[in-house]
Amino acid sequence: MYEFKLPDLGEGVHEGEILKWYVEPGATIVEDEPLVDVETDKAAVTIPSPASGKIVSLAGSEGDIVTVGTVIAVIDDGSADRPASEPVATSPVPADAPQAPPAGRTAGPVPAAPATRRLARELGVDLSRVTSSGPAGRVTPEDVQRHAASGGAQPSGAAEPRVAEARYAAHASTAIPFLDIDPLPDFSRWGPVEIEPLRSIRRKVAHKMVTSMILAPHVTHMDEADVTDLEAFRRRARASHEGQPGGRLTLLAFVIKAVTAGLRAAPSFNASVDPFKEEIVYKKFFNIGIAVDSGKGLVVPVIRDTDRKSILQISADIQDLATRGRDGKLEVGDLRGGTFTITNVGPLGGTALIPTINYPEVAILGMGKVQDKPVVLDGEIVIRKVLPVSLSFDHRIADGADAARFVTELVRHLSDPNMLLIET
Repeated sequence: MYEFKLPDLGEGVHEGEILKWYVEPGATIVEDEPLVDVETDKAAVTIPSPASGKIVSLAGSEGDIVTVGTVIAVIDDGSADRPASEPVATSPVPADAPQAPPAGRTAGPVPAAPATRRLARELGVDLSRVTSSGPAGRVTPEDVQRHAASGGAQPSGAAEPRVAEARYAAHASTAIPFLDIDPLPDFSRWGPVEIEPLRSIRRKVAHKMVTSMILAPHVTHMDEADVTDLEAFRRRARASHEGQPGGRLTLLAFVIKAVTAGLRAAPSFNASVDPFKEEIVYKKFFNIGIAVDSGKGLVVPVIRDTDRKSILQISADIQDLATRGRDGKLEVGDLRGGTFTITNVGPLGGTALIPTINYPEVAILGMGKVQDKPVVLDGEIVIRKVLPVSLSFDHRIADGADAARFVTELVRHLSDPNMLLIET
């Protein structure tokens, strides 16, 4: 028998929601055939079968939440009883580790995500001595930080990293003054209600937005771009490239290219702030995330290396990621590594918006709806196509003047397609 555990689906992922089983008990499956679709707070993934054989049992129905390390399928593969598959990265227990495991975990290898292991190495913490609080005895980053703060870190020869990580551990447990959240009243006393669990992508969005609004002091700079000439060029280019990869050119593809040029000149908006080490991380690559409404919550797939791609290539990436996002077929890797985000609510309507930064990035651009508006041009009132844009940025890393210069250059590029194509 082969007992298959829910595998580690990525850093920071502890559980997933079962979306679909591809088999039923009693059915026969071949190794690497689809077994189950699981949605985490990052993306929906299809997990293949680890072995060939007959399905003996399945754990969990569609809609159930299962934790990493839980046996989700038992497969009769024709062999003798085998131990359950080990889904998480592990490390051997040191010889000097205590005989009895810490509370919350059974004896054996220490289950922990790669990011947790990296943090433990940086803090000089022996994972086998850490008291775990995660599901199935899993050690979390918070467990490591608490252990280090209590004096459990091992001596290290690098004094400065130890000071920085100690500051990290100290800040991690800091409460927010005056923040006292009262429980909700029982609304059913006044009328009928419907309860829906906050799960998967929707829960991750909630977590990210609260984190962003609490940690990053938001400021938003707004402006308008005259895209009359660019829209005319885009329509001509779309007609001439119809049927080709990326031929369904949208305004977003041109904005991504213009934003990438702007980030080259304003690296502060292509960075992240480490509040614990008190450092600014400037990224020398350009991966632009695009906000996509998946129907189950907002996801932000990433278009990579936009500085090295043509507008047609970017257009093809937009179409691919948007389609897979709406169909729930994005992979975890599609959502990682972004340096700047663009959210486009224009197709849905609305004249302007104040977007929330996609933490740990430091800036996000919001696009409104292109509208025909009367403007003064060469002393005359004429009708032009106007795109409202909003740049929300982290005030810890940039000032209003920096944002004004960035947006002004963006507007300049979008107002003149010739300049956009030459300078990008």
